[in-house]
Amino acid sequence: MDMRQREHIEAVVAATTRADALGSARTHDSIIESSWRRCVHQYGLDPSRMQEARILPQTRLREHQQRIDDFARIARHGLETLYEQVAGMGYVVLLTDALGVTVDYIGDANTDSALRRAGLYLGAQWSEAGAGTCAVGTALTTGQALTVHQIDHFDATHIPLTCTAAPLYDSRGALCAILDISALTSPQARDSQNLALQLVRIYAGHIENANFLRTHRQDWILKLNTSPEFVDVAPEYLIALDAGGRIVGHNRRAHAMLAAEIGRPIAPGVLSADGAASLIGARFDALFDARIEDLGRFVYSRPSELRAVPLAKSGSLLYLSVMPPAPCFTATANAAAPRAVEVPAPLAALCGGDAALTRQLERAAKLVDSPINLLVNGETGSGKEFFAKALHRASARRAGPFVAVNCAAIPETLIESELFGHLPNSFSGAGARAKRGLIQEADGGTLFLDEIGDMPRELQSRLLRVLAEGEVLAIGASRPVSVDVRVISATHHSLDALMQDGRFREDLYYRLNGARFALPPLRERTDLDWLIARFLGDDRVTLSPAARERLHRHDWPGNLRELSNALRYARAVCSNGLIDVDDLPEGFSAPQAAPPRAIEDFDPHRLPPEGMLLMQYLRAASWNLSAVARQIGVSRMTLYRRMARYGIKSPNQRDANGH
Repeated sequence: MDMRQREHIEAVVAATTRADALGSARTHDSIIESSWRRCVHQYGLDPSRMQEARILPQTRLREHQQRIDDFARIARHGLETLYEQVAGMGYVVLLTDALGVTVDYIGDANTDSALRRAGLYLGAQWSEAGAGTCAVGTALTTGQALTVHQIDHFDATHIPLTCTAAPLYDSRGALCAILDISALTSPQARDSQNLALQLVRIYAGHIENANFLRTHRQDWILKLNTSPEFVDVAPEYLIALDAGGRIVGHNRRAHAMLAAEIGRPIAPGVLSADGAASLIGARFDALFDARIEDLGRFVYSRPSELRAVPLAKSGSLLYLSVMPPAPCFTATANAAAPRAVEVPAPLAALCGGDAALTRQLERAAKLVDSPINLLVNGETGSGKEFFAKALHRASARRAGPFVAVNCAAIPETLIESELFGHLPNSFSGAGARAKRGLIQEADGGTLFLDEIGDMPRELQSRLLRVLAEGEVLAIGASRPVSVDVRVISATHHSLDALMQDGRFREDLYYRLNGARFALPPLRERTDLDWLIARFLGDDRVTLSPAARERLHRHDWPGNLRELSNALRYARAVCSNGLIDVDDLPEGFSAPQAAPPRAIEDFDPHRLPPEGMLLMQYLRAASWNLSAVARQIGVSRMTLYRRMARYGIKSPNQRDANGH
């Protein structure tokens, strides 16, 4: 411990023990000193204890990344563009989830080890309760953009750092992520970070608006500005309306403006949960002096100065540009024939023409607004949460919350309180404040229970009551609370096998399994090129023929998540916008097909049902593999893989090989 660290610890102790700390002569502002006090008095942190950076292991990091994957993919371009602005000044750019875990980052590879030691790295935890006062954690706690500069940090380990962060909100006003730029060293003056703070605020707004426009493609989008010249190119306010003219989403500036208009002012930079909720569901014609039927007068083709609309209460003029909902395509671009079932756009966006997945999406389209619960099976990384989110967005519940719970990621000691909530001091470690459970947070929307097979059996009966009675009982409570949730469950396990072993309740299984969907693994999908184009996202990066061929030969044990990671890595290391074989991740090689069973050992009656069905197709087509591949809608390569997996070998091939 050096002298500067020792002096800092003494200063923190003094500031958090004096009754008049906030009125002292310190140079820190009230936000920083309030955070220091929370660290000591609420979180029980010791300022004299210097902690190393907390970096999550890869398995836990992937769980956090998966939960925020949609948002992180949208935010990535904003991170890259921001990094181009600040890289020459020694900054790194971080994106964290709402728990303060870094799910994406861009930094200088030459300082990689130093960044990891400092916690400016992928997987680092920066919650205020764990790391003390820091830009990410304090932004999460306060909901405000801020700079935590050198000795503003609580932990003396962090005082060389300067960190600037801004919260990122979704279109319903929920804080979902943090954008942060940090540096290992900087000038001592705190004012040196004023530009950093402005940049982070600007790019946070860009990312939020990009996420808004993608989320509400199927809604009416209103772009508003106080200036007619900028309403089409740089709108200040974004509002989404459903077909009935009710608000289903807004950006932060629109929320602040409308909240003030209806008499619910909020603190700058903060979205309160009740304030946000008060706008969702509000009618357009109650806020603006115009009718929903008049929206056609505000389309882009009319001169912007003729598109003025007054606010209903104050009469203030805004200029409006209206985007109607995007067309709901019922077939993908490369589908040969029109679909018999109209598939909503959120579901159609999951598939690029794969026949097996298309059939699942057509089934799902019939059930988007059905009250029955759904069970999704698929290998790890095959897109189960994407599928659940798409069902939610396509349904009438899309204005409500989508709450994802990974039953395997929450410790058994916490899963009950996380799901059902608890009253103050209802158990050891519960704290003095009540907590709403995740089931109650999903009220009016969709509850996604990922890895449901890993839920402890003793909690399965409590979940059964929620499904049967439509009510939830918090720990320590005597009266249940009614909830209206649709449950979508997912697992890569066989729940049938778990039931046979006594690890999963049959009555819960039949409550969850109103309809069952099986997502194909990536190695069996025929739309790999479409997926590659979607993950790359733009025309600035292309694949060489050799790299594309290597991707097609890979077996993809990690499915969509592995593909996303592989392309993200290749895009980062490639040169001149061309991904070649050498740019693919290390060890990325063609899969080794499993050796077929010896013919004398092969018994078709021992095949699983999928294997026996494949045998029937093959025999009916007299082992014409091309015909079977066309019939079941897969490529010949995929058909070969399936045959190898089940140990099926064509008699024509055996004859040709002489055995």
